[in-house]
Amino acid sequence: MTQSTQNTSPLRQRMIDDMRMRKLSPKTQTGYIRAVRRFTGFLGRAPDTANAEDLRRFQLHLVEQGMSSGSLNATITGLKFFFETTLERPEVTTKMSHVYEPRKLPVILSLEEVTRLLQAAGGPKYQAALGVAYGAGLRANEVVHLTTSDIDSERMVIRVEQGKGKRDRYAMLSPALLELLRVWWRHAHVHRQLLPGGWLFPGQNPVNPLSTRQLNRAFHFARKAAEIDKPVSLHSLRHVFATHLLEHHEDIRVIQVLLGHQKLENTARYSQVAAKRLREVKGPLEYLEINPPN
Repeated sequence: MTQSTQNTSPLRQRMIDDMRMRKLSPKTQTGYIRAVRRFTGFLGRAPDTANAEDLRRFQLHLVEQGMSSGSLNATITGLKFFFETTLERPEVTTKMSHVYEPRKLPVILSLEEVTRLLQAAGGPKYQAALGVAYGAGLRANEVVHLTTSDIDSERMVIRVEQGKGKRDRYAMLSPALLELLRVWWRHAHVHRQLLPGGWLFPGQNPVNPLSTRQLNRAFHFARKAAEIDKPVSLHSLRHVFATHLLEHHEDIRVIQVLLGHQKLENTARYSQVAAKRLREVKGPLEYLEINPPN
């Protein structure tokens, strides 16, 4: 995150330095700064003069404004960092509390719907990129930051560097996905779109990677073209990856590793939407012999 020293107050600069010291991501830093800025606007004076009651009133204000649980929790986290770390006043945040965020089951596409989606992708680059999102279960940011050297066709794995949580991992590379990537590779070399050792999915300027916004736009274009009405997003392909593996009896702990989940409970929720596995379960009534009523 870049800030002009001419336009940055000493207090804001100290918070920026605190975030940089802890190597918070630029996106996280921007979110924390936004939270403090919003609170300052509500307060009407310098944020370091606030007390616990001010923060309590602010949280109530956000709830009354209809802010979602996720955005509210993110704002609270940013303010807690500011008061507890930068100002060293943890007692001020005692009246703020994170709210419960309902966890909804993801909407899952069928195999036939995923096939239609990939076939409707606009060209070999987007077909390959969406194929990686589904076929390897990668997040959008992980897909666009792959380089050509991350594809290991000998070991049939994809190296994912610094994924969520700043962790490296290996993702699966199936023969079908490798073929999609080779089709894109040949097309890109003919049109000189790839740089040696560069991004696997470059943007308009091959020096830069494809943006997640561009990939998201390509997903929704393909979804409309494939006439898929389900409320799904680009991230849904990661959910579909895990669910389809479960439906084909892959071990849940293997899926946990492939997704990069630290907790098994985060992976286990896909068992609730694996319709094929649910259909294969023999219900308890099947073990009974019940005579129909006369």
